[in-house]
Amino acid sequence: MFSSLKFRKYAFQAALLLGLIALFWFLYNNAEENMSARNIEFGFNFLNEKAGFPILFSPFIEYNPASSSYFDTYLIAIGNTVLVGFLGIITATIVGFIVGIARLSKNWLVSKIASAYVEIFRNIPLLLQITFWYFVVIIPLLPIARESFTIGTNLLVVNNRGIYIPEPYGNGFEIILYGIILAIFAIFFINKWINKKRDESGKTYSKFLPGLGTLILIPSILFFILDGEINFNFPEKGSFSWSGGLVIIPELSALWIALTIYTGAFIAENIRGGILAINKGQTEAAKSLSLSRLQTLRLVIIPQALRVIIPPQANQYLNLVKNSSLATAIGYPDLVSVFTGTALNQVGRAIEIISMTMLVYLSLSFLISILMNIYNNKTKFKQ
Repeated sequence: MFSSLKFRKYAFQAALLLGLIALFWFLYNNAEENMSARNIEFGFNFLNEKAGFPILFSPFIEYNPASSSYFDTYLIAIGNTVLVGFLGIITATIVGFIVGIARLSKNWLVSKIASAYVEIFRNIPLLLQITFWYFVVIIPLLPIARESFTIGTNLLVVNNRGIYIPEPYGNGFEIILYGIILAIFAIFFINKWINKKRDESGKTYSKFLPGLGTLILIPSILFFILDGEINFNFPEKGSFSWSGGLVIIPELSALWIALTIYTGAFIAENIRGGILAINKGQTEAAKSLSLSRLQTLRLVIIPQALRVIIPPQANQYLNLVKNSSLATAIGYPDLVSVFTGTALNQVGRAIEIISMTMLVYLSLSFLISILMNIYNNKTKFKQ
């Protein structure tokens, strides 16, 4: 029995598991003894204490330094991290897709410009790009608050404190948001039905117009049926700066641009490699069916290239979210800057705060991996 391959396999796995448990137990006991020797408390009671420090940007949760807790700062920091990660993933994907296809263009100038973009921006450190966009481009070029650039009756206000636009509120705005979410689900099922019809008939059907119509129609119907009302909170000029409305702070803009351009360069190479992996016979077959170059790319090449593109694409999305932690260099209030920075310096609970921060990034990475694996399973060839 002891010499069987099956026994040795399970014995090795059990020994490895016990070794890991022993290692974590040793580290835990060692940390506990060291903290006890230095009279350092361990716990999360500090999360209920008042934070007492300002946060530059809090779009999702109302924050008051005098009354808000450290747990509030934790939630705000998570929201800001997720916001820049979500925006960066969308725009980096668009930029990478366009540049990746441009690199394969038969137009010499377009191809060389796309190649130069990739070679330049993927070889400059991201931290340097973030500081460049913030300190060299955005802050010097935008006017100061008293010389703000405005359009209309404060419909748009631009200065070095941010970009201000009217903030919608009221039950009508909430109805429209819920309608958009419902429309997205409806578009998903409409696309599945269109794909089924295409497979059955062999004909191509447009998805753009049905999708656009659904996205407009459902929120509009809900808005009128439920008698929605939308009001706007316009930016107002104060004694020293502007207040009110929605604001996009320069720190967010610089970080968003840098993450988009940097990650977009890597995504462009993923797109180019995925397209080149498809046999040229597929393009020739599409030409024989009188498909245009755009139709060939959209209906033949890209669907097959996705099985090559998706795995490295997931890695780029994970890197983008983790790279957003460099925001602390320009003061954007993300998780590292607010919680692992200011909050840690005030309460000194290093183990608790760093563990909570690591948990957030680990959870976001798992979520992205799960979603990309689900999408990858839908795009891979069925055996």
